[in-house]
Amino acid sequence: MSNSRYETYETYKTFEMYETYGPAYADPAYGRFDAPPADPHNAETLGHGAPGAYEDTCRPAYEDTCRPAYEDTYRPAYEDTYRPAYEDTCRPAHEDTCRPAHETPTLPGLPRQGVPDGEPAGAAGPGAGTRAGSRAAARTGSHRRVTRRRKARYAERPDSPMRRLVPQALVVAFLAGGTTAFVAKDKAIELNVDGRTRTLHTFADDVTELLTEEGVEVGAHDVVAPGPGTRIASGDEIAVHYARPVRLTLDGHRREVWTTAHTVAGALRQFGVRQEGAYVSTPRSRRIGREGLALDVRTERTVTIMADGRARTVRTNAATVREAVEEAGITLRGQDTTSVPQGSFPRDGQTVTVLRITGGKEVREEPIPFQVRRTDDPDLFRGTEVVERAGEPGLRRITFSLRTVNGVRQKPRRIRSEVVRVPRPQIVKVGTKPRPVSVQGADHLDWQGLAACESGGRPDAVDSSGTYGGLYQFDTQTWQALGGSGRPQDAPAAEQTYRAKKLYVRRGTSPWPHCGGRLRGQGE
Repeated sequence: MSNSRYETYETYKTFEMYETYGPAYADPAYGRFDAPPADPHNAETLGHGAPGAYEDTCRPAYEDTCRPAYEDTYRPAYEDTYRPAYEDTCRPAHEDTCRPAHETPTLPGLPRQGVPDGEPAGAAGPGAGTRAGSRAAARTGSHRRVTRRRKARYAERPDSPMRRLVPQALVVAFLAGGTTAFVAKDKAIELNVDGRTRTLHTFADDVTELLTEEGVEVGAHDVVAPGPGTRIASGDEIAVHYARPVRLTLDGHRREVWTTAHTVAGALRQFGVRQEGAYVSTPRSRRIGREGLALDVRTERTVTIMADGRARTVRTNAATVREAVEEAGITLRGQDTTSVPQGSFPRDGQTVTVLRITGGKEVREEPIPFQVRRTDDPDLFRGTEVVERAGEPGLRRITFSLRTVNGVRQKPRRIRSEVVRVPRPQIVKVGTKPRPVSVQGADHLDWQGLAACESGGRPDAVDSSGTYGGLYQFDTQTWQALGGSGRPQDAPAAEQTYRAKKLYVRRGTSPWPHCGGRLRGQGE
């Protein structure tokens, strides 16, 4: 019995020597390091602060009963190799509350089963002797075997500083590699957004990703240099130029264009407008906002003015031909004008002729013919027309413009017309009554011979005085008294013969004193 006590003490002394380098096994359940159990039969161990003195007082009662017997057997041999070197040096000071001062401290957080106050370390409460004795007896043999295995394991593995530096080197290498990759991905970029430059750090791979990351929106007319999608590297410069709308009227042509320039002068240069001698509606130094502006530009042009037999060539940025003529020192008076509209835009190289105009007005009157309206009359024989109301022509007054251009008289130009008097239509009655075939007492006479003697057989014959007309040379009064209308020479030949027969019945051959004998076949 006495030998086992001393052997147990030596065993733990040996274990204590190896434990100063950091235990090679840890309790997987509590995250702490195991220490050799105390021998309940060793008074020196339990009573004088030996390595096992605090085990029963500070270790939970269930620790040894629940630990598997094969735990130390299958514990990996490489546990000490990767255990950090600072584990023992940085152990909190409060862990030694239940451990003697000369013992190697253990990890915090593990509960210990303490000894009641006022009792010695080797004593126990009621009933504790049985538990402590059985537990110590069970642990003595197992720990003896464990101690021998540990001694052999530590003997095979030399304890060198390199073994403890390897984990730290791996961690440092890993951190250094990550930091290098981190730094390599980071890029210092100079970003110029519409004239405002700033330097920033980004992990973006291309221009589009960078602009999205910075919240820079780019429109269809905006300019990005280098272009979107271009890959970027540290030190690159990226410029974003916002476009501004300009409602440009250039030499009379109006259009809407876009510019990335910030001033009017810059926009004109960007548009390729020749500014020397040009008229610009706004100062060239004016800044163009994002909302844009309206701009009227007239470039300098060469115009030739022909007036009074002379040619004058001027350089002008005038807006109209009239302004260009005035700049040439030519005055337009009265009706004077130019060969092109005075309000038109003068083109480069254009020739404008000044027209000196003199003249006046002329008024002329023209008759307006009347219309003839015909109506049927059943009381008149067919073929007979009677003018019921004679027509009256109207009158129109026309005003003409007379002018002389550069000494040459031009054709009169009608400028105004007005009706002075409205024409009155003529109304004519047209007979529809059937004409009688004969006149009793006159049908047997030679009317053809009488007509040949009076008019040569011509129905429209008129004598030299204009008083008599027709086949039988009726005067108008006699003709109308017989029922005729208008003039006898205008009536058909059959009607004239019919009227002549009626006249013979009334007056005989007296109306034809020279040719009346022909009716009976007498005379020459």
